[in-house]
Amino acid sequence: MDSKKLALLCRDLADNKKAEDLVVLDVRKLSSVTDFFVIVSGTSQPHLRAIEEEIHSKLRDDHDLRPSRTEGGGSTWVVLDYFDVIVHVMHHETRARYDLEGLWGDAKPVNPPKPRRKKSPAK
Repeated sequence: MDSKKLALLCRDLADNKKAEDLVVLDVRKLSSVTDFFVIVSGTSQPHLRAIEEEIHSKLRDDHDLRPSRTEGGGSTWVVLDYFDVIVHVMHHETRARYDLEGLWGDAKPVNPPKPRRKKSPAK
């Protein structure tokens, strides 16, 4: 799976658990460490854990992907490192304090492809 598809999948998996303020940043031209950041917010530690577990378990079970490293379990900022995609699951206050979007302000946001709508049959 290419890195952009993985980033969008991580975003969608976070959305399954009602993560808020979902952002995917393309940092390929700015960083040699990774291709994409996925940044999402949760409202509490249990919510952060649910988001983290959804991403981790679905990627493991459905795609045989495991993070090379996980940091911050049980805190207000969890990082899942999938090499080309780094997922940040953050409490709103922590996210505001560290302002990753501002720090990586030159990164291009990745907008999801618009879903195709079925055309209504011609009358």
